[in-house]
Amino acid sequence: MSFPLMISTFAGGFIFPFLIRLLWDKMVENWGPIGGWMAAGFIVGTTWTLTHGVGLIYQSGGAWVDQAFGAASGLLAASVVSGDSFGKAVPNIISAIIGGTLGGFILSTFL
Repeated sequence: MSFPLMISTFAGGFIFPFLIRLLWDKMVENWGPIGGWMAAGFIVGTTWTLTHGVGLIYQSGGAWVDQAFGAASGLLAASVVSGDSFGKAVPNIISAIIGGTLGGFILSTFL
């Protein structure tokens, strides 16, 4: 992977958790539950378009990394840096791994 592709991939992975942390809570505070739906559409949709449509994230080989991994790792790192407990996140991380594995297995049975 070339250096420009590394920078582009890093920026693409950074944008999603950054926008979630910056905008999502404010949209929910200002507009209530509909703000969460709007945040989901605007933040996730815009970031998906940038990373997949424009191609900010470069992936090669057999490994495939979902946009949710970037959001999870970025938000976890931001929370730990801001002083939140990593131990409180462990049950959520385990649940996400189990749920993702189960979801992937179920999808694989239909394909």
